[in-house]
Amino acid sequence: MYGFAITASSFTFSNILRMNERASNSDMAEWNMRKETRNHTENVEWKNETTITEFILLGFGDLQGLQTPLFLLFLVIYIVTMAGNILIVALVVTDQQLHTPMYFFLGNLSCLETCYISTILPRMLASLLTGDRAISFSGCITQLSFFVFMVTAECLLLLLMSYDRYLAICNPLHYAALMSKRVCIQILSGSWIIAFSCSTVITFMMVRLTFCGPNKIDHFFCDFSPMLKLSCSDTSLIELVDLILSFAIILPTLLLTLMSYVCIIATILRIPSTTGRQKAFSTCSSHLIVVATFYGSLIIIYMAPKAGTAGDLHKVFSVFYTVLTPLFNPLIYSLRNKEVKEALKKAGGKLAALIRG
Repeated sequence: MYGFAITASSFTFSNILRMNERASNSDMAEWNMRKETRNHTENVEWKNETTITEFILLGFGDLQGLQTPLFLLFLVIYIVTMAGNILIVALVVTDQQLHTPMYFFLGNLSCLETCYISTILPRMLASLLTGDRAISFSGCITQLSFFVFMVTAECLLLLLMSYDRYLAICNPLHYAALMSKRVCIQILSGSWIIAFSCSTVITFMMVRLTFCGPNKIDHFFCDFSPMLKLSCSDTSLIELVDLILSFAIILPTLLLTLMSYVCIIATILRIPSTTGRQKAFSTCSSHLIVVATFYGSLIIIYMAPKAGTAGDLHKVFSVFYTVLTPLFNPLIYSLRNKEVKEALKKAGGKLAALIRG
């Protein structure tokens, strides 16, 4: 009986040991599983929180065989644009006949266009020449910041130029008092401050976003919308701010500019003499062409869809307001403006005399 009890006790004790061992093995397996799950989760979270350090600008896609011609084309555009706008700034500063509000704003517009195209084209030229499409995160944010600043400033400056023409044609008796040198400096300074503030807000909010991949921007420069698509953060706030700024600045400037030219055209049509109408219209037609080119390309870009062939069309029209508009401005104003042509001839004569002497 005692043997049976000992045997039973041994059997029971061995079963308890086996059960404890199985429980221990089960706990160990569960612990290992939890550890692996936790490690996997931490790895996933680490990957999601890892920010990218550079972007790839896809540009116009695969341009095998076209990189050299495009490089030469955009290089010529850049050189002509810089030379033309710098020449207009020099003429406005040096020629006393051009020290008027109209040419004061024109000189600032040319200075703006010089900085504007220098924000976009040098990086594009480097990419076409070397094939390196990578741009650092800080470089991309800097380019975006300057781009937002330049676009906002150009919208405001075009509005000031249209207001100047409106006063000159529709209210000529009070033009000198309403557009004094002090007033011109004040409203221009206000425009630069507004543009800087908008750029600062957008840049600050963009820097706070997280970009964890992919890092390919489907554009030839760091534009706002293509960059926003790559963010893995919540972009609803920055999109709302961008919408508010657009409705507060870009849309009103466009509407006010159009209203100014409606009033200008209506006033010109009431001038009895044909010569008077032609003279009045010639003073604002060049500015009207610049406004139509700039805003026309902007409207087409933001109304067109962004996918497929329409996305390529979006890039083409982006070239209009980022590259061609700065090129057209000095050409339009120099070819269609009598005072600028006379100042250019005078400067050319002085330069020729200096060379001969």
